[in-house]
Amino acid sequence: MLHTIRTFAARYIMITIGIVLVSIGLEVFLIPNHIIDGGITGISIMFSYLAKIPLNVIVILLNLPFMFISLKQMGKRFAIGYLYAMIVLSIGLMIAGNFERITDDTLLATLFGGVLLGIGVGLVIRYGACMDGTEMAAILISKKTDMSVGQFVLICNLFIFTVATFIFGFDRAMYSLVAYFVASKLIDTVVEGSNQVKAALIVTQHQQEVSQAILKSLGRTVTIMEGEGMFSGKKGILYVVLTRVEVTELRTVIEQVDIETQSPSFVTILDVSEVMGNNLMKYGKQKNKGLSRIL
Repeated sequence: MLHTIRTFAARYIMITIGIVLVSIGLEVFLIPNHIIDGGITGISIMFSYLAKIPLNVIVILLNLPFMFISLKQMGKRFAIGYLYAMIVLSIGLMIAGNFERITDDTLLATLFGGVLLGIGVGLVIRYGACMDGTEMAAILISKKTDMSVGQFVLICNLFIFTVATFIFGFDRAMYSLVAYFVASKLIDTVVEGSNQVKAALIVTQHQQEVSQAILKSLGRTVTIMEGEGMFSGKKGILYVVLTRVEVTELRTVIEQVDIETQSPSFVTILDVSEVMGNNLMKYGKQKNKGLSRIL
């Protein structure tokens, strides 16, 4: 029970931090320089500018329909997270709207606003909440049409930035595209990880020699599988998870075994977004504590 409460609290703390970053990115950097975001937020910024209605009010009103849709389509847990995010975002925008802009340099505002927006939205998504109904609408439309989620979001955002051209000017629309690009890249990094963890698939006829060499040099255990090549016949397939800085050492270890056995290995290095179940710890670091937690 205590663990569940801690997990729940940690989740909403991280969502709140993400929303605070989004609020600062929008109200301190982007909006004062007439730079917008994509999706419902971008529409809200333009509508707020034209109608002279506070942004926090517009954001809530435009997202209300999607909150009800999320309850039906995504479940109660997701809908609660969505509602919480919208309430906190509304408060955050209201407070951050009283802050003074930090810089008058449009490029700096674009870059730093995009960075804060990307990190903030990434945290919100990573911890199971939502701040924009565009992708939810895209999911529903993709189920009934041949259009993919990505295509729908792209078309919507292109339309939004085109409209922004007539409201704020062509140069501001271009700055908005730059901010959107920066934010998108950081959202991917925060949600999926920065690929600091790698995985290696090694096809070899000397699986024991290679796996022992990896264990000795890198302190990593190896999963051994059997495979069969179309022309080369049966071979061992080794799977090992390691950090990015260990990839060079892995290459050296495999090359040494290949030279000793006079049998070349086939190696593929893959990006890993997330590791679950165990910490990425080395064998030998925990020897005095019994069995180590290793991959």
